[in-house]
Amino acid sequence: MATLAELANLRTDLDPDAIDHLQRFLGSWSLMADLSFSDLLLLVPLPSSNAPAAFVVVGQIRPNNCPTRLTHDLVGQTLERGGQEPTQPGRSERWELNSAPFSPTLRIESFPVSFEGRQIATVLRLTGGLQHTVSLYEQLYTDAYSRLARMVKEGAFPFADADVYVEGSPRVGDGVIVVDGAIQLEFASPNAATALHRLGIFSPPEGRYLDELSSDLDVVSRALEVVEPLVAEVGRRSEVAVLIQAIPLVAAGEVTGAIVLVRDVTDVRRLDRLVLSKDTAIREVHHRVKNNLQTISSLLSLQARRVTGHEGRSALLEAERRVRSIALVHEVLSREPNDQVPFDDIITSLVAMAQDSVVTDQAVEIIVNGDLGEVDAEIATPLAVALAELLQNAVEHAFARPDAAVEVDGHWVIRHEELRGKVQIDLANDGSGIEVVITDNGRGLPEDFSIQTTTSLGLSIVRDLLQSQLGGTIDMQRNVTGLGGGTIARFTVPLSQDR
Repeated sequence: MATLAELANLRTDLDPDAIDHLQRFLGSWSLMADLSFSDLLLLVPLPSSNAPAAFVVVGQIRPNNCPTRLTHDLVGQTLERGGQEPTQPGRSERWELNSAPFSPTLRIESFPVSFEGRQIATVLRLTGGLQHTVSLYEQLYTDAYSRLARMVKEGAFPFADADVYVEGSPRVGDGVIVVDGAIQLEFASPNAATALHRLGIFSPPEGRYLDELSSDLDVVSRALEVVEPLVAEVGRRSEVAVLIQAIPLVAAGEVTGAIVLVRDVTDVRRLDRLVLSKDTAIREVHHRVKNNLQTISSLLSLQARRVTGHEGRSALLEAERRVRSIALVHEVLSREPNDQVPFDDIITSLVAMAQDSVVTDQAVEIIVNGDLGEVDAEIATPLAVALAELLQNAVEHAFARPDAAVEVDGHWVIRHEELRGKVQIDLANDGSGIEVVITDNGRGLPEDFSIQTTTSLGLSIVRDLLQSQLGGTIDMQRNVTGLGGGTIARFTVPLSQDR
């Protein structure tokens, strides 16, 4: 379905400012549909080269508090006015939809949408066809709708700098209060009265002034002062929370009152607190797991210092590094305990860990291109371990000479080939899977190397994590085009749930 902007640009002569005004109107007119218990259509006239009374439907909305009169979406279709434009407000009109008339049981009224002193669109209100007794509150709601319709005609609604409906705002069905320009209550719906009871206001509110009822309702007077909608949440300690939105009513440039929507959000805020408590608990769990893993990592590092043989010390340091890479994931989750993990933060730490973990007699440059964005938490840990192993393998072995390991002042130093070591990591995430390519310009792989048959513990761990646990693929081969040879390690991991 085309958007309002697309339809207006393709089929009408409206300028960008007028289109923006209609966009704001569409963001606010749900209030009018609910107050009038009506379906509303927004029409823009077609250029004069077309039929003089032809319009394109650029917006349609159904009421939230009663059944709809229109079962089909009419946006993008053409409407033509039948007969003369009515001279009396509220009089039913005859309109035809693509040469087919509306149901004869529908009552259709219209009013113009004005912007900067000119009419840019028309609103149709569709009523009738539903048999029911009109209550007193429906009459009061319809009167409030008529006051908003006048604002639309005068160009005062929608408001230039604020939308009526934002996420979480109260709606007509939650509770409606109408006040005059002196903030004296004209009427309050039953749901609104119930919400006021939650605030400790039990006396009949009609005819009273808001500032007499409660100082917590000062958001209404502030909205009338600035002449734009304002929202505030008030309550009694932490037991009750009521959301209040005040929408000024203006006529001929004068503030004549306000529509006040109220919603009891006590249960919503209680659930919010429960979710916050749950998130805090999850963060604490990840924080403690991270601390425990870091303790294990430190113990392995201490034990490695006591081992005199190079092979035993290397094995302990490799185990320490693997534990540390898992701890990195829990560190990120301790900050944001979501189902999605921002993996770029982990990659930055993995690169720093790889650069610091091996002492060489020549630096190795690590370059990262692209990003993986956010990945599922269940993928993050094995993915981090696999990346850490491949990075460590490149930094530690790709540039090592055959007589690599020597001990200098109690530390093992990897003797380096006479070339500038470079490791490049290319990352990609297309939404359905991720791909990681690690390229180095080191010594390269043996002629008979195969990732499927390798006896290397680190590469075996990588293979099993990627293929068995993540359902991905991995391939390692010689980089024949690289400076001084080298290795290309490429692996992919699907992001679907059926790995």
